[in-house]
Amino acid sequence: MDIVEGEVAVGVGASAHTVPEGEREPHPSDSLRTFGAFVQALREHAGLSRGDLAAAVQYSKHTVESVELGRRMPDEAFVERAEEALGNTGALRRAARHLTRGEAGLAAWFRRWARLEREAVSLSTYECRLVPGLLQSEGYARALFENRIPLLTDAQLEAQVAARMERQRMLNERPTVPFHFIVEEAILRRRLGGAEVWREQLNHVLEHTAPRNVTLQIMPLEAEYHSCMDGPLRLLETAEGRRLAYSEGQESGRLIGDSKEVRVLQQRYDTLRSQALHPKDSRALLERLRGEA
Repeated sequence: MDIVEGEVAVGVGASAHTVPEGEREPHPSDSLRTFGAFVQALREHAGLSRGDLAAAVQYSKHTVESVELGRRMPDEAFVERAEEALGNTGALRRAARHLTRGEAGLAAWFRRWARLEREAVSLSTYECRLVPGLLQSEGYARALFENRIPLLTDAQLEAQVAARMERQRMLNERPTVPFHFIVEEAILRRRLGGAEVWREQLNHVLEHTAPRNVTLQIMPLEAEYHSCMDGPLRLLETAEGRRLAYSEGQESGRLIGDSKEVRVLQQRYDTLRSQALHPKDSRALLERLRGEA
């Protein structure tokens, strides 16, 4: 669920664009193990021993072994020297971009989608449960995690909040990428965390949806028609023009790559845009709610 959404790079073993339906994100260390196996395969193909590669990259044989077994994160110098020693195809450089040790506060099933978000050329979100993670204030996010069952430790809670705030940097760092949000009015009326947190959250949404590339539409309580009654939905378009979707429930998430299924979800979202309030009317409603805070 969105309470534990976060962002992290995924392993290099499988393309996020071709994930079988329902596949869970691999364990965080899988990216290191996959990269290490890749280095070992290239080394053996080149007819080099670990000692030979160690000499070529100017690291110890033990370091080469640790990288190949996925026990050590290679630094930039190792990657560059290994690239040159193993054919200079660019494959290791590309693979190294997706390495991760794993980060605290991140849902395993969300990581693949989060990486795709950072590379997408457009992002669309419909949320019917809570304020979307990209628009949450720190106080609101903290209130969410404080309500989580089972209870989080203080360290886990702080890690969750930090991951959520870090992910929001996308809105400022990608000013030419269109971000579109449709949010149920009931979500914005819920005073999660108390009146002060609610007021801060309304201000946060108004501020972060003000840039020209960010659009917010509110689905009003009195709406008679609703095309997305099946639950929350996220859609994105990749730089290659492929459209993907993401559906999330309690303790689970699903990346959807099947073009027919994505097409249906896109149609639902497009219809919902026509049913929701116009962006100007949505901001006006937010202003009125803030006046009630």
